[in-house]
Formats: sequence, structure tokens, C-alpha cells
Amino acid sequence: MAGGHKKIDADGNVYIYKARLVAKGFRQIHGVDYDETFLQIAMLKSIWILLAIAAYHDYEVWQMDVKTVFLNGNLSEDVYMTQPEGFVDPLNAGKECKLLKSIYGLNQASRRFGFIKNVEEPCVHKKVSGTTLVFLVLYVDDILLIRNNIPMLEAVKDSLRKSFLMKDLGEAAYILGIKVYRDRSKHLIGLSQSTYNDKVLKWFNMHDSKKGFLSMSPGTILSKT
Repeated sequence: MAGGHKKIDADGNVYIYKARLVAKGFRQIHGVDYDETFLQIAMLKSIWILLAIAAYHDYEVWQMDVKTVFLNGNLSEDVYMTQPEGFVDPLNAGKECKLLKSIYGLNQASRRFGFIKNVEEPCVHKKVSGTTLVFLVLYVDDILLIRNNIPMLEAVKDSLRKSFLMKDLGEAAYILGIKVYRDRSKHLIGLSQSTYNDKVLKWFNMHDSKKGFLSMSPGTILSKT
């Protein structure tokens, strides 16, 4: 089946629309055409900690994106898929497709992606020669590169490009729906989820609601009762 996807910028504006072929993963059977599921993501609090370190030491914080992330894995199981609607081969209309590589929607797609093992020089919190630090923070296809050495930054980016089709997003400005503000003169990094909050309000049709302050004592614990 077809799937839609879009990319948004730091202000919530769509700048790329994508269409992709998506497998019906719910039709798969555990132990038959897939075994393990796995997703390589950093915990949000780990990202906060590393950004705090970067702010304190004035490290570079850059961002990269892996294009078509789930199309990089080879399949070891036999997975068959009906021909996509609108793209059926008239000479072989009764045949099915055998997938050799993973596609979006497969239960094992994120496992087969195998980002770290495929990078020529994996560097998840790796310390290199003396005081040069390298941090690679991975959240599926979003990557933060944090370091205090620009030549090493470029070397790591080159290594990533040798293994995957990458997009260099420059200095980090928008991470997982969180906007990043930075004042390097004061060694400060601020995070804002205002765009996400506005999106939630629109979901519940509350975006035109009147805003105001809620009087409440600090430390108040709320419960259902």
C-alpha cells in the first residue's frame, strides 16, 4: 500500500512531501517471516544531558538525516508481497513479489537497518586522541553529532556518507519536534516544544482557546480525584 510522509521545519511548515511504498506489517507472522524487532533510539533525557555538556563546553552540535533509512537492510527471511495497486505487471499479474531488501512497514525493517554496524568508524560516545571528543546520538534516522573539533566532525560525516545516503542539516535547530535555541556567548542551549503544543491544541480543536495563567502552588500533585 502507499504511504504519505512529510518533513517540517522548526516553525512547523512543511518543506518536503514524500510518497513511499509501505508493507502491511500486520500481516506478518512472528517466527515465520520475522523474528526480532528493534529500534535504535536515544532516550530523550540522554539527549538533554549531551546538549547540556555541549552548552557548557561550547561544543559543536550538528545534525544529519539518513535518507530512505529503512531501505538499507538486507532480508534473511522469505518475505512475499502482492504487487502494488497501480503498478501490477500485466504479463505477471498473478505473481507476487519476493523482497530482497527491507521496505517501510516491515516489522524487521528497523532491525535490518543496522546503522551502527554498517558505519565504517562507529563512534557512539567515542574518545579520540587526547581531548578530542566525539558523540553520535541516534534516533532512528535523525543523528546529532557533538564534538569539540571541526575537522573530526567533517571526518565522521564523511564516514557516514560512505555507508549511507545522508543529508547534512548543519547546526542543530530542530530535534524530534523540539526547537533548539542557542546563545554561545552565554553557554546556553534552550529547548522549546511550542510548535508541538500548538499541533496538539489543533488536534483537539482548542487552538482558538483563551490563554491564561493557572494559579497553583508549586509542588502540587494532581490526581484523578
